[in-house]
Amino acid sequence: MNTDITASAKPEYPVIDRNPPFTKTVGNFNTLDYLRLTTITGISVTVGYLSGIKPGIRGPSMVTGGLIGLMGGFMYAYQNSAGRLMGFFPNEGEVAKAKYKI
Repeated sequence: MNTDITASAKPEYPVIDRNPPFTKTVGNFNTLDYLRLTTITGISVTVGYLSGIKPGIRGPSMVTGGLIGLMGGFMYAYQNSAGRLMGFFPNEGEVAKAKYKI
């Protein structure tokens, strides 16, 4: 079974890197990606704290919620960054940087 998204969908925007490595994708995070990651983590910490009030485990519940939020926020930012590099999301800034480096 082919799980490569590029095999079934054609990019709508210019392709900068068809298969970006981890370091390039993380290095491509923009301000909005970091803002989303921080927001998701902060909301998860709050939800974890509030859900731990009744059983009296606020601390561990808050930490667990924060870790889950951090991982989810990172994956969401990574998905957006990789999508821009592969041409699936709007990528004007990345195209301008790529043309400048050439």
